Amino acid sequence: MRVLVIGATGYIGGRLVPELLARGHQVRCGARTPQKLDHRLWRDEIEVARVDVADRDQVRAAADGCEVVYYLVHSMDGAGGFEERDRQAARNVRDAVAEAGVRRLVYLGGLGHGPDLSPHLRSRQEVGRLLAEGPVPVTELRAAIIIGSGSASFEMLRHLVEVLPVMVTPRWVETRCQPIAVRDVLGYLADVAENPHAAGVLEIAGPDVLTYRQLMQVYAEVAGLRHRVIVPVPVLTPSLSSLWIGLVTPLPTGLARPLVESLVNEVVVQDDTAERLLPRERLPIRAALLLALERVQDLEVATTWAGAGGTPSQTPKRHGPEAPRPEDPDWSGGTVLADERRVRADAPPAAVFEAVSGIGGHRGYHGFRWMWETRGILDKVVGGVGLRRGRRHPVELAVGEPVDFWRVEALEPDRLLRLRAEMKVPGAAWLEFRIEPDGDGSRLEQRARFHPRGLFGRLYWRVLTPFHALIFPRMARQLAREAERLAAEDRARAGPAPDRPDEAPLQQRPGA
Repeated sequence: MRVLVIGATGYIGGRLVPELLARGHQVRCGARTPQKLDHRLWRDEIEVARVDVADRDQVRAAADGCEVVYYLVHSMDGAGGFEERDRQAARNVRDAVAEAGVRRLVYLGGLGHGPDLSPHLRSRQEVGRLLAEGPVPVTELRAAIIIGSGSASFEMLRHLVEVLPVMVTPRWVETRCQPIAVRDVLGYLADVAENPHAAGVLEIAGPDVLTYRQLMQVYAEVAGLRHRVIVPVPVLTPSLSSLWIGLVTPLPTGLARPLVESLVNEVVVQDDTAERLLPRERLPIRAALLLALERVQDLEVATTWAGAGGTPSQTPKRHGPEAPRPEDPDWSGGTVLADERRVRADAPPAAVFEAVSGIGGHRGYHGFRWMWETRGILDKVVGGVGLRRGRRHPVELAVGEPVDFWRVEALEPDRLLRLRAEMKVPGAAWLEFRIEPDGDGSRLEQRARFHPRGLFGRLYWRVLTPFHALIFPRMARQLAREAERLAAEDRARAGPAPDRPDEAPLQQRPGA
């Protein structure tokens, strides 16, 4: 079956495409910025079309020849006015797919009942009704909170619970909800395209019904946090709540507000049609939370950008649809605080790598030795390893070896060294060095990264920030100067430059 996924670069769309491919469908991806799909592992298996839902002609051209169209675009971006933008986009898509002869239109909306829905939920359901006004049969899946790394609701839940051991909340904490794992959402979306009887509005959710208070406590238990104290009060308005959420979580306030407003509405399945037509074993809430937490162990994902990375012990062994992706919102994944420095060295990458590989031990960290020694003493006082371990060899390193209160986590000769902190810290910390050729020299990128645990973790980083401003710039500069010194020694040792100096290897240097 040939299908078009409009919104293929989005949170759900980017995970749905590989699910559809795995089921043998031919997939065309519609995106306003097609270049965002270039990095995908499955890029060669799909067709790509430029689709701006504000342009009906683009939608019609992309839908031509497709039997099923998935509409997974949402205008709620924190800028306001999303209702009218969604309304107009729905009309364009409705009319365009009819002109293209599409047989089925599938839309993912929001679960909720009654006349007093929040603007967010009201808009989601209005889009479904507008799509259904056209001649093309529509399947509208209405989902409650989606549990998966990168989903707005899950990230808001996670950050609130992790940061705040005591929460003063509005009365919505007693509202009931029925969360659903993102993998179940993807399963339902793929199933409806293959089931001709799955039409109309279908309510989907996980097997557990609980209040938001209970959901927060379950998250705390699954994450290994202490019991959270939740104090509901009647005076917190959605505006005040969204400001507070914008302060303590990475979600922007403009996005947090419509989500908070939706929390006053009970989102529980009242119609079991989906369960009867599309039976599936759904993940319980604890399993869904555990799986989502496993996915956010990729600590290269920062609050201001999304990316990939992780470590052998933390990267998931399988890359399921819940794994953070580069197109996720910039607040997805885990909060990572960072100090980043870049310097240039008039030395080849091998010399820079040698300089970087020599830090710690007797050589220290190129300046402010007393600060490092004080940190080591404080670490020992609280039961850490301090600086007493030193290092096995003055310049040679291997993955897994200790370097003072660090351990080598990743090593690629002449390119990368990453150290993971084993000192006592309220979170997880790394010191990373990346080296890239730069003309006849090299560029050294030095990154100190910290994944805080709770409110104390964030305070810890803020307290140390003035010290970081002293030690890290000096470290980067001194490493570059050390590399230049090592390169000069090698040139002097090698004698007159050969005809092709770029082929002259860096001389092997014994431990120094």
